[in-house]
Amino acid sequence: MGNRELKRRYLIVSFLLLGLQIISVHGTYAQDMSATVPMIKLNNGLEMPQLGIGTFAIPTQEIAKEACLEAFRNGFRHVDAAHVYRVERVLGEAMIESGIPREEFWIASKLWPSDYANGNTLESIDKMLERLQTTYIDLLYIHQPIGDYVSAWKAMEKAVEAGKVRSLGISNFDATDEGFRAIVDGMKIKPVALQIECHPYAQRQDIREKIKPYGIILECWYPLGHGNEELLSDPAIKTIADAHNKSIAQVILRWHTQEGFSVIPGATDPNHIRENIRIFDFTLSDAEMGVMRSLNKDQRFYNVPIEQLERMISNMVLED
Repeated sequence: MGNRELKRRYLIVSFLLLGLQIISVHGTYAQDMSATVPMIKLNNGLEMPQLGIGTFAIPTQEIAKEACLEAFRNGFRHVDAAHVYRVERVLGEAMIESGIPREEFWIASKLWPSDYANGNTLESIDKMLERLQTTYIDLLYIHQPIGDYVSAWKAMEKAVEAGKVRSLGISNFDATDEGFRAIVDGMKIKPVALQIECHPYAQRQDIREKIKPYGIILECWYPLGHGNEELLSDPAIKTIADAHNKSIAQVILRWHTQEGFSVIPGATDPNHIRENIRIFDFTLSDAEMGVMRSLNKDQRFYNVPIEQLERMISNMVLED
């Protein structure tokens, strides 16, 4: 065998070994990143990953699926979905294609008012399971405090008893104290989480105090202020970010987790997905947390009154 042939074979073997090394490192990295996400204990004894990926307002199902796959490759295991987001089918496909065991995932989704409008809650849950291609949902929310959510909750309790749902939660129930009390004080199974808008400019202190006696976790949507330019260029946060060699978004997400919240930033850009999970290799000091807390000005970015929202969605029926 000539020297030229030996060199050719050597190069081929070297490239193959390099490829295997890259695959191995990538797989280990994803597993390691998954391991770094803290678990947060719920009031029913279960634990869920504190950080997840949100799927609200993704323009197409194809983009949603690739975002989920990219999130899984980078260690995310908690996904927040909803029937109205129209991503459940591709989320189910992504879970299967990832090759990751179902029990490693924490899948949350939400019932839209039309899902329980005619006493069809249990049927809607079965359809949700079909879309997700799974036998159980880890956390099922009532999406809005609209319609007969009390009857819906009682049916959701039956789904828990049947093993189709593991935990129950309420979303946007900060809009009505009556609705909050009806569920929290009147139902057999208590919510494990309340999902609302929360970020450094709207820290929701009143709601945090309200849910504290019940051991309800605050889960934050719009955690980065829905991309608000002022928040994402805030000079006080930038000073902290520069000190840790991190981005402003990473500092904001770290603030969320150190406050004890669950946080579900939405992202479809692979760079943002990777950035969002790299927040557990630094810690904000007490002084830095004090600076972050001082930024609160009760500035919400979603301000549609519940009465207007009810008119907007009262006749909105979703496809299966």
